[in-house]
Amino acid sequence: MSENYLKVNKNSWNERAKVHYDSEFYDNKTFLTGRTSLNPIELALLGDVTGKSILHLQCHFGQDTISLSKMGAKVTGVDFSDVAVQQGRDLAKQMGTDTEFICCDVYGLTEVLTKKFDIVFTSYGTIGWLPDINKWAGVVSNFLKQGGQFVFAEFHPVVWMFDDDFTKITYKYFNSEPIVELNEGTYTDGGEEVSNETVSWNHGMGEVVSSLINKGMEINSLKEYDYSPYNCFSNTEEIAPKKFVIKSFGDKLPMVYSILATKK
Repeated sequence: MSENYLKVNKNSWNERAKVHYDSEFYDNKTFLTGRTSLNPIELALLGDVTGKSILHLQCHFGQDTISLSKMGAKVTGVDFSDVAVQQGRDLAKQMGTDTEFICCDVYGLTEVLTKKFDIVFTSYGTIGWLPDINKWAGVVSNFLKQGGQFVFAEFHPVVWMFDDDFTKITYKYFNSEPIVELNEGTYTDGGEEVSNETVSWNHGMGEVVSSLINKGMEINSLKEYDYSPYNCFSNTEEIAPKKFVIKSFGDKLPMVYSILATKK
């Protein structure tokens, strides 16, 4: 796969970051006054992170990264969007945390960072932007100390099979080829003027789990959820606070899954 996908997607995420930072979806006003951006799903897996070192991959502008810092961890956030990374640094400064940010794509991180971490964390809408999940799993394993843990929450691969309106199956469950799309708008409010191309890939759960195992990870927990903690899809309804489902499917569709793994 040509490295051109990085340029295409970086351009898209730089444009999105400009909109996302001030959106009601991310709600930086309440975040700055103490709200955590982390959800119960990942908090249950993370446990007490006081004093632990955490590498947060594909961190966007760093709300979760900073939230982990506020929980007492020493956190490094990584994202390939220079706009988002600068926003993260500004946000951390405003909040008085020692959160560090690195502007780099996931695959290139081994060239600029040598430290090992107690925890590697990544969540929600991340791996679909990566073509090679085996290589991704290698990066995760590389940055973990022996006995370190990988905490992962992601939208379920079944969700990505549907068209944007969830009216029909449009894409394959399995990773067979890149999905090139022209996107109008973004998943937050305020993005009506955003229009750009993206390149993404679908990754089935078997592909993800097998890749982690192949890179020396032991799967401790694999859970699936019938809701999304974010209202970032079309035709949704909120069935409980911060629990969103697709109206036409209700609780029949898996929306999210999580993995806890340990480096053997």
